[in-house]
Amino acid sequence: MRELINDGELEPRARVNESELTERFGISRTPLREAIKILATEGLLELLPNRGARVASISRTELEEMIEIVAGLEATACDIACRVISDAEIEAIGVKHDAMIEAWKARDEAPYFRLNREIHEAIMLASRNTKLRSLYIGLTGRIQRTRYTAHQTDEQWSQAVDEHEQMIRYLRARDGDALAAVMRHHIRSKKPVIAAMYGEEDG
Repeated sequence: MRELINDGELEPRARVNESELTERFGISRTPLREAIKILATEGLLELLPNRGARVASISRTELEEMIEIVAGLEATACDIACRVISDAEIEAIGVKHDAMIEAWKARDEAPYFRLNREIHEAIMLASRNTKLRSLYIGLTGRIQRTRYTAHQTDEQWSQAVDEHEQMIRYLRARDGDALAAVMRHHIRSKKPVIAAMYGEEDG
């Protein structure tokens, strides 16, 4: 269920269909309802009195605050990664980057978004910092789909690609300060776009 929410198959405010999910997972309602309670404590689901549950919505303020923290975590990962990353890891990220650029040129969104996410996660993994990665995974679940699909115009998409080009250059140069600065700007620049597309009004 967590994956369905993180991948966007279950969108914010969507009702949880227990009958459909029990059939899909091949389980009874009891373990499903236990899972629902756990996901509610994590903030992924909202329990509705006598009406089941729905996927939690995210206020604009909360969304912007989460993105700011993610920007800090990823910038820190960039700084650390540049000190410990191996040549093989840099090469693997470079291969993903080249494939992502090809997907962008073809306007093939699905592989572009997947590769984009994999690049960010690979840099985080290359930091070798398990505590940092744990915080990152715990926070990004609720906004993972929105942050990688939120580009409203060709200009905004092109800007994101340009920033990725800078990021790969700094990674290859192992320039942690420069990579961290670009990464922080890269993530922060999406705040207004994501908030406008997916954030629920406060109040």
